[in-house]
Amino acid sequence: MESSNFIQDFIVEDLESKRYSDVHTRFPPEPNGYLHIGHAKSICINFGTALKFNGKCNLRFDDTNPAKEDVEYVDSIKEDVKWLGFDWGEHEFYASDYYDLCYEFAEQLILAGKAYVCHLKGDEVSEYRGTLTSPGKDSPWRGRPAQESLELFRKMRSGEIEEGEAFLRAKIDMADPNMNMRDPAIYRIKKAVHHRTGDKWVIYPMYDYAHPIGDWVEGVTHSICTLEFEAHRPLYEWVLNEIGSSPKMPAYLPRQIEFARLNLTYTVMSKRLLRELVENNHVLGWDDPRMPTISGLRRRGYTPSSLREFAERIGVAKTDSMVDIALLYFCIREELNKNAQRAMVVLDPVKVVLTNWEDGKEDEFEILNNPENPEQGSRKLTFGKELYIEREDFMEIPPKKYFRLFPGSEVRLKDAYYITCNEIVKNENGDIAELHCTYDPQSRGGETPDARKVKGTLHWVNCKAAVDVEVRLFENLFTLENPAAIPEGKSYMDYVDKNSLAIKQSKAEPMLAEAKPYDRFQFLRQGYFCVDAKDSAPQKPVFNRTVGLKDTWGKISSQT
Repeated sequence: MESSNFIQDFIVEDLESKRYSDVHTRFPPEPNGYLHIGHAKSICINFGTALKFNGKCNLRFDDTNPAKEDVEYVDSIKEDVKWLGFDWGEHEFYASDYYDLCYEFAEQLILAGKAYVCHLKGDEVSEYRGTLTSPGKDSPWRGRPAQESLELFRKMRSGEIEEGEAFLRAKIDMADPNMNMRDPAIYRIKKAVHHRTGDKWVIYPMYDYAHPIGDWVEGVTHSICTLEFEAHRPLYEWVLNEIGSSPKMPAYLPRQIEFARLNLTYTVMSKRLLRELVENNHVLGWDDPRMPTISGLRRRGYTPSSLREFAERIGVAKTDSMVDIALLYFCIREELNKNAQRAMVVLDPVKVVLTNWEDGKEDEFEILNNPENPEQGSRKLTFGKELYIEREDFMEIPPKKYFRLFPGSEVRLKDAYYITCNEIVKNENGDIAELHCTYDPQSRGGETPDARKVKGTLHWVNCKAAVDVEVRLFENLFTLENPAAIPEGKSYMDYVDKNSLAIKQSKAEPMLAEAKPYDRFQFLRQGYFCVDAKDSAPQKPVFNRTVGLKDTWGKISSQT
């Protein structure tokens, strides 16, 4: 079987060597926040790898920290995975499914002299742990008798000991070069109600302890995770080796394989920072279209196929790197260019009055819905005496090489007529209220018998038929290209762009009043837009700009 990345190369080797007879992966999210685009990459890798090898992929929630978890996050994670196009079938699990087993194994470790109850506080734990260049030193309780640790551990479970007064540590090696192997914590006291187990437990296993047990119980063959877990792999294997003698466990070890996580320009991926954005009202919630969450991207108009294409294009790497966000924009733009219906919307309207147009007269034009895909058919637009054009498409005193409308200039209205500006009408504040123009009757359809050329083509909306719509324009939430390179003395929040959202009350062609949530359009000359699924109402759609028309990544990639 041909493979296309190093993870699949490892799997091919394992299958050919008979190390495993099948492929079984898992996606293990923590239900303490909403998934983001980095998780989308992991979802695609784990589920996609299983699909390629006709294997299985579990969805297993790492619910080992009840203080930060909520069923809201569980539901959102399941929705996101399904929306991306993947199905875990009957393979939905939770770390809490194995709490009894984790506890049983912990007691076995204590009795085998492989774990002990420790009473060091937070600062003391750090002090005793040592540094990267110096070994740690033994806890004063490292040598306590196994039976004494067992009794204390049982008191931890029964709630007789308070939070922070004791925790269970694996007994490995305080001089190990790998800091993760210096007697790591495997159980701590948390007197919090769990969203699944209620108040049954007041002690909870640490991720590094519960995760390998979950993998082994479920028959996972390849535990695929991001690069920061590479240093945790020895502990993963230690846990499995120490409990492997149990008759309840399979007779093989899962293989942990690490890949580089996604780092995206102008984007923060930390759940903690994303939560801070939400809680401090920098954004409108986890699904704010400026957020890199899957729910935010969905609301903004991204499609599952565009995110899968993005994951495929960035590939699977062994070392960290920064991906240009322009590639993400390229992937959705390529798809929408082929599929999105075109529409005319004037974001910031100014009225044009055609002074030589007969009062009451209406004209009609048939326009292709998508020139890139004629099979999408056409629609009819009416044209009359009064029109809307973009305010920025007119300048009273234009610079050189300005090819839009100005006094005395002629432009083409898309698929309609040529018009010439003759007069500016201003209101009492000196602002432009109307532009009085004349049209060329011989230019119907946007051409003239004499084939004269004009360099400016403007979109427009007939005032009489126009509908009111709200349009939201988004920019990158952060102004710093590399969020990891924050100058000393600064924080992430110093680089939140307070102008990343602009709201326009706009004029649109009539068909857009019927648009439904998640309908996608290309607004001519403005970009690609999606109907907001949260704030829209019948006959009152709100449009989010998914991405602009400019394709810098495509141009760059074609030159390299």
